[in-house]
Amino acid sequence: MKKLYSVLVENRSGVLSKVSGLFARRCFNIDSLVVGETFDPEVSNMTIVSSGDERTLEQIEKQLNKKLDVIKVKTFKEEQAIARELMLIKVKVNKSNRKDIMEVCEICKADIVDMSNTHLMIQICDTPEKIKVFRSMLSGISVVEVARTGTLALPKCNDLEN
Repeated sequence: MKKLYSVLVENRSGVLSKVSGLFARRCFNIDSLVVGETFDPEVSNMTIVSSGDERTLEQIEKQLNKKLDVIKVKTFKEEQAIARELMLIKVKVNKSNRKDIMEVCEICKADIVDMSNTHLMIQICDTPEKIKVFRSMLSGISVVEVARTGTLALPKCNDLEN
């Protein structure tokens, strides 16, 4: 089972190390970790995706809440959130595969952001599942380089809550 943690923390040096150290010491797995400043420059938001059994996931939340630098912890399951990842992928192209690659990009709503006679750089921003599908659709293509962010997520809007 996977769970998403949206953790508001004080924006100062050492906080990321403390949080990741907590996971390491307790042998919790981090599937994805993204950190960014919020509207308030004094506060950062960590989006952590972790997997484990229900007890482990509850323990992660309890341990995060104990950290002094942690302001607030929100947890939600994947189906309760809007999640996105960004991937840049550089592939080799030739006359025979260029059209196929462009068709895959069009189908998956990926953008070609740079090109030369021999290479294309493609950008895709989508759900983690669709990123995997896109990557598998390019499985026959020679990949030169890949850069991928972790999962960014926010809980879905719920008009019933304030």
